[in-house]
Amino acid sequence: MSELHELTALDLHRALQRGEASPTDAVRAFLDRIARLDPQVGAFAHVAREAALERAALVEHELPRVAPLWGMPLADKDLHLRAGHPAGFGSRAFADFVPDASDALVRDLDRAGAVSLGRTRAPEFGLPSYTESATGWATRNPWDVALGAGGSSGGAAAAVAAGMLPFATGSDGGGSIRIPAASCGVVGVKPSRGRVPSGSGLDRLAGLGVVGPLARTVADAALLLDGLVGPVGYPAGHPFAVRAPGTDGPYLGAAIRGEGRFQVGVLADSPWDLAYDVAVGPAALAAVEAATALLDRLGHGVEAIPPAPEPGYPDAFRVIWQASAATIPVEADRLDLLEPLSAWLVRRGRALGARELAEAIAWLAEFEQRTIRRFSGFDAVLTPALAQSPRPVGWYDAEDGEENFAQQVRFTPFTSFVNVAGLPALTVPVLAVELVEPGRPAESGPPVSVQLIGRPGGEETLFAIAAQLERAARIAGRRPPVW
Repeated sequence: MSELHELTALDLHRALQRGEASPTDAVRAFLDRIARLDPQVGAFAHVAREAALERAALVEHELPRVAPLWGMPLADKDLHLRAGHPAGFGSRAFADFVPDASDALVRDLDRAGAVSLGRTRAPEFGLPSYTESATGWATRNPWDVALGAGGSSGGAAAAVAAGMLPFATGSDGGGSIRIPAASCGVVGVKPSRGRVPSGSGLDRLAGLGVVGPLARTVADAALLLDGLVGPVGYPAGHPFAVRAPGTDGPYLGAAIRGEGRFQVGVLADSPWDLAYDVAVGPAALAAVEAATALLDRLGHGVEAIPPAPEPGYPDAFRVIWQASAATIPVEADRLDLLEPLSAWLVRRGRALGARELAEAIAWLAEFEQRTIRRFSGFDAVLTPALAQSPRPVGWYDAEDGEENFAQQVRFTPFTSFVNVAGLPALTVPVLAVELVEPGRPAESGPPVSVQLIGRPGGEETLFAIAAQLERAARIAGRRPPVW
């Protein structure tokens, strides 16, 4: 059998189920790989070696193998609490914080039989679309360590891309799974609002933030999403019994089969276009063209979606982003401990009036309805995953909050509106760098991804289309230089 990190997550899962490897074998193999590679990448905020080995032994001897993620190594994003483990939220203000209770997501992953190896890095409170800190640390892109890994689930994406984890969980309030997944050349899935019980978005301001998987293949992502959704079974009447439309999976079959012919719309505009100088770069355009050609060749209907300007979107979304930062539990006498961007967002958020917030929420609710109507004639909508190639470490303005926010919009204008609309979305690599920039070696950058947006509850269709693109593109087996 291949070394365990060389296996897809699905193949590792099968090896564990067949007894060809034990949870302890898998955990030890990935811990050793983290020890060797993470000094170059910086994907982990904390590695819990002894706790992981103890947990692997417990899973091996006490949990039934029918648990959907039995023995599978993964890690907690540094925004999700695990009792007894440090949780810094990427911030100096919480450098010494150790929670005494675990989040629902962590408890659900444990019930599903997974083994956490530690905590993947996130930027301060998950607010930016990059995973760096003004204090000096940065999560680097395994394809080119001069580049950033994206954010806010940057540590998770980098760990998966480098083979330090078979897959990982992330959270996504404006693109925080899809941005780093696309930056690092892996698959990222933002589920429908209400799909994952312990990360549904239903309890978040404007329903933005949900939990989902990052993985090296479409099938691996489906396997993890099934594990996130499947083991819970909340009864009717439970607060989380309010579910997304459609089925709760399992999705793995759709991702493996990759069957069906669908109507796909191609979207070229974003709701940020009127307020910011959004320019889609050549690599992103080439990826959309390649995906469109593949879909056409596979027999799907492909049609351009006419532009629909949304001049009110930037102001309304900024209000929600600032308001969400207002609740960060750092008071005025400790704001100097925050990154400049975080401090700017906190101050702006705390200065908002109730009327301004209420009007923004109402506007975005109407935008959600318009977006769903706009996309209703399509089974899925294709967009660039990112407008620009992954940015160099240190590229973002560390002091000017306004300019920093504008840089993030120009980098990733196609993700946040999907959160506002509550729709599922998936990013999948479709194009190797050397095909985009002739003369540039393949190992110099990650594959370029596209984003697929589904109907409400349309995860199964997204997995089917993405699997077809993955097979047709034939780049899923490429590995970054740090591998």
